[in-house]
Amino acid sequence: MSKLLSGQRILVVEDEMMVLMNIECVLADLGCEEVTAAATVGRALACIDAQMFDLAMLDVNLDGLPSYPIADALAARGVPFVFSTGYGLHGIDQAYRDRPVLKKPFTDNEVAKSLAGLIPPEFENAA
Repeated sequence: MSKLLSGQRILVVEDEMMVLMNIECVLADLGCEEVTAAATVGRALACIDAQMFDLAMLDVNLDGLPSYPIADALAARGVPFVFSTGYGLHGIDQAYRDRPVLKKPFTDNEVAKSLAGLIPPEFENAA
């Protein structure tokens, strides 16, 4: 796999451990500088307060709670993100439907394409 995400610091918010482990492997193969994982809204918000991220991937449903507070915190900091969900676009609250959605189950290539698509063109070759 190419190093599409070379040098990127990525927050992955996912409550399914096997899915998270797969995503982490894919991101390592894509050259990410740092991958931070969180499984709850509270943990993700604490990570956002403590660290800087270039991109993020958010599971919409975290053990029954929506990840929208995380989306709001990332948006306030200008961090691009993609939602991941098994519910498709209809599983996304109307207020967030302008954001990219990665439908579960997804392939490694779909993860790569979705996250690479978040990188502003002026930063694509900076790493």
